[in-house]
Amino acid sequence: MTYSDTDSPAASTPDSAAPQSLAQRGDNRSHRPTNQAFRDFIGSGWGPRPDTLPARNEAAPWAAARRERLGALFPGDRLVIPAGGLVTRNNDCDYRFRPHSAFAHLAGTGTDFEPDAVLVLEPLGAAGADGSSAADRADDGTGTATAAPTHEAVLYFRPRAPRTSEEFYADTRYGELWVGQRPSIEEVEAATGIRCAHVDSLPDALAKDAGPDGVQLRVVAQADAAVTALVDRVRTAAGLAAGQEAQQVDDALAEATSELRLTKDPWEVDQLQRAVDATRAGFDDLVRSLPRATEHRRGERVLEGAFGARAREEGNGLGYETIAAAGNHANTLHWINNDGAVHPGELVLVDAGVEVDSLYTADVTRTIPVDGRFTAPQRRVYQAVLDAADAAFARAGTPGCRFRDVHTAAMEVIAARLEEWGMLPDGVTAADSLDPDGQFHRRWMVHGTSHHLGLDVHDCAQARREMSMDAQLRPGMVFTIEPGLYFRADDLLVPAELRGIGVRIEDDVVVDADGSVRRLTQAIPRTVDEVEAWVSGLIG
Repeated sequence: MTYSDTDSPAASTPDSAAPQSLAQRGDNRSHRPTNQAFRDFIGSGWGPRPDTLPARNEAAPWAAARRERLGALFPGDRLVIPAGGLVTRNNDCDYRFRPHSAFAHLAGTGTDFEPDAVLVLEPLGAAGADGSSAADRADDGTGTATAAPTHEAVLYFRPRAPRTSEEFYADTRYGELWVGQRPSIEEVEAATGIRCAHVDSLPDALAKDAGPDGVQLRVVAQADAAVTALVDRVRTAAGLAAGQEAQQVDDALAEATSELRLTKDPWEVDQLQRAVDATRAGFDDLVRSLPRATEHRRGERVLEGAFGARAREEGNGLGYETIAAAGNHANTLHWINNDGAVHPGELVLVDAGVEVDSLYTADVTRTIPVDGRFTAPQRRVYQAVLDAADAAFARAGTPGCRFRDVHTAAMEVIAARLEEWGMLPDGVTAADSLDPDGQFHRRWMVHGTSHHLGLDVHDCAQARREMSMDAQLRPGMVFTIEPGLYFRADDLLVPAELRGIGVRIEDDVVVDADGSVRRLTQAIPRTVDEVEAWVSGLIG
């Protein structure tokens, strides 16, 4: 637990006779001095602040290009992209803050910047300085806008308070003595290249010139309920869209910010590779912990902890909750309890990814023999899944491949193997099962084979189907390939020797500029022989 103000060496005596509302009672534990002499004393005697401004973030020019692309879609509109606020974990303890992905993508700030911040794209006019239209300035497929920007970015946030303020020592959410030194306006402007302002000025900024004959407002409504409510009040006062109409206006912005991430720029691909490299190190640590895991009643948590330590050391943390599923637990797709034992002779399915400081995450699954060797039945299932993954990868590299075709290629292999093993219903062939009216093979793989990857582990989730699932693969797309087979221990349609075996193999891939597809995860062992050598080499 962090240092609490109940441990303060000085204490004031509250007026116990004054009645308190329920909301006021959270301060009952406070022993914080309130007299002016203390305020004067604690605000004095501090050394000067550093006077050197930070260098420009390496993400700044890339984020600026993304803002131009987004602005070109909504000329004349004020676009509001909140970072989100702190979320209470329990009572007065907050979860570690992570900004909304649309904000992180467009501001280029990464890490935990900054609770309650709001990025606003202020319209410069319905047409660009050169008279071009929004269509003229839309993305040309290279990741850059094609003409002058339509908006100016302004970043509203809560800068650090002076040391003479009560916030400095008394505010447990924002005070410098509680959560550390926050940046100044000037520092954030230097780092981001974005004009900045205090968040207290946001209401007036949103209301300026708003109206049916003036500026329309759009907000990423899911990011921050308080900011969305503020935008709604401004729209109501200005006679702008409300209710269902306002939701449609906002949904279009959320859709656009999601589709903007369908293709990654070179800087983003580099960040994803860094996340994958850190994830490989985490998997190595996890494999090394296998002997200790077999000796612990919650061996799965030993594995989870080994990976999580590396994620915090090398990045911002986990990209999502780690799945460390041993034995039959591997057949529960989102097994994150991780409270089971790990036994020699079993497989352990690990689905884990490091989120680096820029907030881009890897998403990797490996199915690992606990004692370094696959049994014959385990090898048979593993090889089938590997063949499906390889078929999907090969299909992804063919000209004109659509995103959905990657899944189809994997399913063709899965259905064929299940037919060979006599697991499909009587008289049903693999071809029959692949028909939309069949799909019997999906009993043993109910999830999809691929999803986009980036700032979110399931990135671009608000994109239209025709822009994602039905779209042709194109340079800059980063996605997973992750077929699996899941044979639950109580599934009587599975041959007895295969029951309790669950296998998934997941790689992260990128479409390069020439249309070829490359595994970002190539360095993480994946074939039967590679995995056995990897595990045996690390556990001795």
